[in-house]
Amino acid sequence: MLRGRVPVDLMSAVVAPEKPASNTMGPKEVELILVKEQNGVQFTSTTLVAPTQTNPSGEDERETWGKKIDFLLSVIGFAVDLANVWRFPYLCYKNGGGAFLVPYLFFMVIAGMPLFYMELALGQYNREGAAGVWKICPIFKGVGFTVILISLYVGFYYNVIISWALFYLFSSFTSELPWVHCNNTWNSPNCSVWADNSTDNDIHKATPAREYFERGVLHIQDSGGIDDLGRPRWQLTSCLAVVIVLLYFSLWKGVKTSGKVVWITATMPYVVLTVLLIRGVTLPGAIDGIKAYLSVDFLRLCDAKVWIEAATQICFSLGVGFGVLIAFSSYNKFSNNCYRDAIITSSINSLTSFFSGFVVFSFLGYMSHKHNVALDKVAIDGAGLVFVIYPEAIATLPGSSVWAVIFFIMLLTLGIDSAMGGMESVITGLIDEFKFLHKHRELFTLFIVTATFLISLFCVTNGGMYVFTLLDHFAAGTSILFGVLIEAIGIAWFYGVDRFSDDIEEMIGQRPGMYWRLCWKFVSPCFLLFVVVVSFATYNPPSYGSYVFPTWANMVGWCLAISSMTMVPLYAIYKLCTLPGKFCDRLAYAITPETEHHLVDNGEVRQFTLHHWLVV
Repeated sequence: MLRGRVPVDLMSAVVAPEKPASNTMGPKEVELILVKEQNGVQFTSTTLVAPTQTNPSGEDERETWGKKIDFLLSVIGFAVDLANVWRFPYLCYKNGGGAFLVPYLFFMVIAGMPLFYMELALGQYNREGAAGVWKICPIFKGVGFTVILISLYVGFYYNVIISWALFYLFSSFTSELPWVHCNNTWNSPNCSVWADNSTDNDIHKATPAREYFERGVLHIQDSGGIDDLGRPRWQLTSCLAVVIVLLYFSLWKGVKTSGKVVWITATMPYVVLTVLLIRGVTLPGAIDGIKAYLSVDFLRLCDAKVWIEAATQICFSLGVGFGVLIAFSSYNKFSNNCYRDAIITSSINSLTSFFSGFVVFSFLGYMSHKHNVALDKVAIDGAGLVFVIYPEAIATLPGSSVWAVIFFIMLLTLGIDSAMGGMESVITGLIDEFKFLHKHRELFTLFIVTATFLISLFCVTNGGMYVFTLLDHFAAGTSILFGVLIEAIGIAWFYGVDRFSDDIEEMIGQRPGMYWRLCWKFVSPCFLLFVVVVSFATYNPPSYGSYVFPTWANMVGWCLAISSMTMVPLYAIYKLCTLPGKFCDRLAYAITPETEHHLVDNGEVRQFTLHHWLVV
């Protein structure tokens, strides 16, 4: 059998011409198959073959997710992280219980979901990473490098949290958990069980669980501060190496491998949270804890700080501004319904935060009841909740080792897929910007994870907790809020919310409603500007317990934060200096999509018209 392909116009003598379909996108081809020859007559079979569709940028077809569910689980796995367990429930309890949901949901609707939707649509339409998408407005490409740097910085310390969880997991395979009593080699004379501590006003007393975390795991007692780090602890270094290896083999082949890993890492936390909730509500005092979590105090809504914390939580909990949503959605099919995905995944993220509060406060209520202390004595947020309070609660249960293993497996899975998202943002953003890296993804991924591992070693030294605290305070605080603000301005104002809406309509066949367009153009930028100003106004220098960081450490932290933010003006200056022509011509090229530069040559610059700035 012989096969050949010839254009339709050359086959007109053999095949009757087809009437063009309404959705014809150019010339079709006919596949001619020679079946056999009989009595001098050739019998043939013909088939119309549609041409391969290309994306708007005209580039080679991009790798896509194996299944739609791979993408959804990846986004959910990234957005739902450790902060959903240790941050949101505490904020809810501290800021009026159920009343806190009012500002939280308000900011979710006017800013969280619109920004989430914006990033998914931006990545899917342009099909590139965080830097490459700014071909729509080249002068703003610096914000792409800003979010890539932020994701890289976060990886320096976020992987360390996962290594702590892995260390605790290994330590849980014992008949008696090591944080139960004060008879271990790492315990100090100040070690005291909570029951004794509750009647003692000595603030220097510490529970076995706290001393295990600080002295048994971190060995912070062997450091005098951030200027006395010491060598990396081999136990934590080994755990960190395991985490890095897991990340590498989850990412090295792109979304084809990471999309399969999230089937476990994104779903396991929900199974474990449900199991822990069932166990938690059966404990004495659990109902009191849940009541305290949900108690409504609407008077707290008169406090501006409550609204500020709700706004800040929205910005960080959804994961906008890290470039991850852009990277993940860039591997979607062009016609994927990103609007539906944005609603589903952002809603699941918020519901998970709320659901985890029931789990957390059922155990906190139990601890309050068991030690006969007020709930606010045990209700804390941050690493102390999951590495001190929760392990201590688990240690008092029958079969405590089993419950500890289950809990720390949940922490591992919560952390791994979020770390995968951050690394994918860096890898996709850079290989899309520097095309030669496409052929060497495996090696480049190895380079990124190895560099991350080497920097993370500073966080597993005796004084590593001080480095960790500094990075956590500066790496993704004000800088990420600034990045999202510039991103929103660049898309809604310079590229144009009407043009952006046209892009979405081209993908999903439905134009965003007036509500979304108003949020993108006015509400979300104003919201982000407010949060950025508040972030600067309410700045407090980092501290760990009673330790106050020296001035030079704070300066290093600010240099870290500024290093990512300065990418925006530095790249804008670079772009304006390298473009040809007068300043007005350079500016016109810099703010016009690369695909429309021929219009600039003809003097047609949309951004130089009043209509562009007024239309919604």
